[in-house]
Order: sequence, then structure tokens, then C-alpha cells
Amino acid sequence: MKIERIIIFIFISIFLIGTGFSVGFFYGKSLVHCEICQPQEINFSLFWEAYHKLKEQFVDKEKLDTQKIIYGAISGMVKSLGDPYTVFMSPAEVKKFEEDVKGSFEGIGAEIDIKKGQLLIVAPLEGTPAQKAGLRAGDKILKINDTLTSDLTIDEAVDLIRGPKGTEVTLTILRSEWDNPKEIKITRDIIFVPSLKWEKKDPDIAYIKLYQFSERASFDFRTTAIDILNSGNKKIILDLRDNPGGYLDVAQDIAGWFLKKGQTVVIEDFGNGREKKEHNSRGPSNFSEFPVIVLINKGSASASEILAGALRDNRDILLIGEKSFGKGSVQQMEDLSDGSSLKITIAKWLTPKGEIITDKGIEPDVKVEMTEEDYKEGRDPQLDKAIELIREMR
Repeated sequence: MKIERIIIFIFISIFLIGTGFSVGFFYGKSLVHCEICQPQEINFSLFWEAYHKLKEQFVDKEKLDTQKIIYGAISGMVKSLGDPYTVFMSPAEVKKFEEDVKGSFEGIGAEIDIKKGQLLIVAPLEGTPAQKAGLRAGDKILKINDTLTSDLTIDEAVDLIRGPKGTEVTLTILRSEWDNPKEIKITRDIIFVPSLKWEKKDPDIAYIKLYQFSERASFDFRTTAIDILNSGNKKIILDLRDNPGGYLDVAQDIAGWFLKKGQTVVIEDFGNGREKKEHNSRGPSNFSEFPVIVLINKGSASASEILAGALRDNRDILLIGEKSFGKGSVQQMEDLSDGSSLKITIAKWLTPKGEIITDKGIEPDVKVEMTEEDYKEGRDPQLDKAIELIREMR
């Protein structure tokens, strides 16, 4: 009975973390009353009943792992919300998440997501096995090895795709231009993701390719900005294609180079009638008078969409390419007592003019699509169009 009571105690405690209310519960009783649950009562007797049945009747008693049962119960509670971005992470999964945002891990190097119930590639990262294997933004992942993806969460899919350097994973991919799915075998590697690169495209045009909004991206962008200012370039093409996003603070920092101090970068909408929060430019505004064009595609997500929306809404900067992904929600990490975490969607992003990003994405001002032939021949009509238009700007 002692272990059973501990299970119920832990389960209830985790469920009520962060509510900010003083909650009392009666130890050993099946009904729990809490301020956030009124007027309904939460009846945990069903959980207790199910646990009893498992303990008494499950054939492989050695597989009854109390910790896994608790984690499974929390995961089920979170999945019931139907939000792919609100997830429970075990300590091991928290470690993987921290590795991701620091920019190195072992796997294939592709950002994945779930949209309208379909697992798909948001963006293959620069120089990774995923990119070298030919994966593209928008590819649908039907199977990972022999596992169908229809019922997987993002984290479950990541666990299947990840693996040690040198091992292989087979993805069954369906692309909009294909009649039938294809199996693509990819050898995993250590993934080091760069934050950006830049080069001159004309004597006065600087081309910046921003790969992700990682921890290093603010520092790297500052270094790049100083180089550009010293090089005599007076126009900028900012390429956010296949950039899956990252930290809001980094997007805010980079936007500050293009916007005047105090201009709105993004609006955080907490819903339920609560007051919205504006995130504004902090400067230094060195590029605020430069002609700029931004490239986006369906692999531009999250922080990329924030930056693109901020530049268009504040400065009427042209967006060229294809409609962006539509990942416009805010997640907050809540650490739990044993090293596990809840990543909770707490708000949605709005552009400075109040446009919703979530599920809608951002439409380009000049639509230019990449064809299969463009990819095969190494052509880039989107960048070509940006160069053509920015040459005419003064």
C-alpha cells in the first residue's frame, strides 16, 4: 500500500504544479478538490483502479516499472490537450532538448514538426546528412524504419530518428511532386549547426544566410554586422529559408539591427482576455536605413516568421519566396522535481500589426517557387529575384 500511495501522491502533485493556488488533498482518498478544477471534481479512483488491475493481472510483473507508469500517466494527460508543442519530457529527453538548442547532437540534422496531424520536415539543416540525402522542407514522413508516424508525438519521432553516429535510419517520404512515397536511407552523424554565413553578391549587396536562432546567433550576427558595415555594403538580402527558428531573444536582438529602438518586434497573446505583451527593438539600428529584402519558404518557422513579420510590418520590407510554415506559439519550460520538464504552450505570436502566425504562416509579397529542376540543376530563382529587385532600390 505504501508504494501505491506514493504513486498517487506524486501524480497529483505534478498535476497541480504551477497553479499558484493553495491546494489541499486528502491522503488515501479517491476524490481531489482544487480551485482550478471547480466546479467539477477530479476523480482519480479510475487511475487507482487501473493501476491495481495491472499490478494484479499483468503477465510480466518485472515490467511494472513505477517510474515509467508515472511518466506515462503525465504524458497521457499532456497528449489529451491535442497540442503538439505542449509535451512532457523525461530527464533523458530534457538532456536531448538542451543539446539541440546548443547546436550539436547526433542524428540526421532535420527539424521536424506535426501539422494537421502529419509528421513532416520543417527544414533540413545546413551541411547535415538530411540535407545531403535530399530531404526538403514540407516532405511528409510516413514511416521511420518500420514504424508508422500517424500516432507519434514529435518527441517520439525524434527518439526514433536520433541515434549514434554511423548508424542508419530509413524514412519513408512523400513529397507533393511525387506520385508515390520513397524510402530514403540516411546515415546518422554528429550534427554541428552553424548560425549564419554571409558574402557579397554585388559591390554593395550583402547576402546573409541565417540558419537558426541558436545561442550563438546573436554574437555571430553582431560580428557579421560589423564586417558588413566595414565592407561598404549598403543593401542586405536576409535569407531565412529553411530556418526552423530558435530563441525569441535572439530574433529580437537581430531585429534590433534593422529596426529603430522601440519599434515592435512581436506581440505575445496569452488569450483568455489577458493583456498582450509587446517585445520591442532594443537597437542598435545600424541597418535601419538600409534597403533590405527577406527570403522565406515553407521551412521558415517560429523565430524566422517573427523576424520576417517584424521587418515587413515596420518597414514594408519585401518578402520573397513561398509561404512560411506557421509555427507561431510560445512554449515555456517548467522544471519538475526529478529533472523532468513540462514544455507548455502559454501564448501565441502576433506580428506587429496583429496578424496571427500560428497555422497560417506568412505569405510572401513576391511569390517565387522552387521546382524539382531548380533543385537538380542548382538554380535559385528566389535569390535571383531578390538580387534583381534590390539592385533597383535606393
